[in-house]
Amino acid sequence: MGAAGSHVPVPLVPPGQPQGWRARWCAWRDRLLVSPAFQRRAARSWLLRPIARRRARSLFDLLAGFVYSQVLLACVRLRAFEILAEQPQRAAVLARRFDLSLPATERLLAAAVALELIETRGDGHFGLGPLGAPLVGNAALIAMIEHHAVLYADLHDPLALLRGEGEAPALSRYWAYATAEVPGSLPRAEVDAYSALMSVSQPLVAQEVLDACPLGGYRRLLDVGGGQGRFLVAAGQRTPGLELVLFDLPAVVASATASFAAHGLADRASVVGGDFTRDALPDGADIVSLVRVIYDHGDERALAILRAVYRALPPGGTLLVAEPMAGAPGAPRMGDAYFGMYLLAMRGGRARTAAELSALLRAAGFEQVRERPTPIPLQVGVILAKRGRTTQA
Repeated sequence: MGAAGSHVPVPLVPPGQPQGWRARWCAWRDRLLVSPAFQRRAARSWLLRPIARRRARSLFDLLAGFVYSQVLLACVRLRAFEILAEQPQRAAVLARRFDLSLPATERLLAAAVALELIETRGDGHFGLGPLGAPLVGNAALIAMIEHHAVLYADLHDPLALLRGEGEAPALSRYWAYATAEVPGSLPRAEVDAYSALMSVSQPLVAQEVLDACPLGGYRRLLDVGGGQGRFLVAAGQRTPGLELVLFDLPAVVASATASFAAHGLADRASVVGGDFTRDALPDGADIVSLVRVIYDHGDERALAILRAVYRALPPGGTLLVAEPMAGAPGAPRMGDAYFGMYLLAMRGGRARTAAELSALLRAAGFEQVRERPTPIPLQVGVILAKRGRTTQA
């Protein structure tokens, strides 16, 4: 057949791309989904309309996510949830308490109702919504909401952030220890802000960690990178007789001793200042905890920290790693989307899956690496590991 009459079929999957039935199916689906004609048919089809509407809503939520977060921030800064916890209020009363005009108050209330932060009650009153109620009296969540103003400023130009262009992100200055060559030399002025945030947010995870890993069978707990000691306070209150040792930068632990005394733990708690990237960790503990520490660091430094813990533990000693993990059940967006961008702005580490963390632990010499389930994996996952009977790392 001549050239004019020849017909060469266009392959479903271009050369050089993954082959196989799944690749062919995905290529067909992609062509379908990007077709304006299919999109119009799907919106009109009684069978496909619910799916089309759900996808459109999800896409718009991605578009509008920043606006939603700012509605939340406005409610927090106006103490809207605490006010409504007292009793339901009319918009006019709230306008006076917020020091806003009535139209502005009504606009904010309508937005908060749509986001389930606030809900309408009878006779023109507004009360707490299902997502606003958990914020009442929750200092940890309130502090995190306020803190995110720093992250949002760094994300104003996401391509500049991804390319490493322009000034250093504000988060990298906020969490100065994550990128400092000698973290132990940081002055107190550069650690106070993040240390206070860690302290107030620690209760979010401490009880979940202790529920997943009760410490009744241990004698001495060393908390590495434990800030002002809030995790140790929770552990000490839950476990009578447990000796507590805090290790963190000298500028960070300065206020921990007073905290232990205030909680009646001074007689069994001690504080050691040092730099875990350079200094040997205190020995004598049969369990060491790293709570929201490893994900702040790249693989090389994370492995160095784990090896330092390995050396500090006796044979058969236990390491407890607790932090948000990528791929957590019910939280697929958290690890790669949220923490991926947050840690990029921080210029520190990365969120890892449980399997990736387990591989790092084994590379450091640990054995019997196993996960412990937690009630809300979105907030924290827990992995336990043992130092073997032979010397490694």
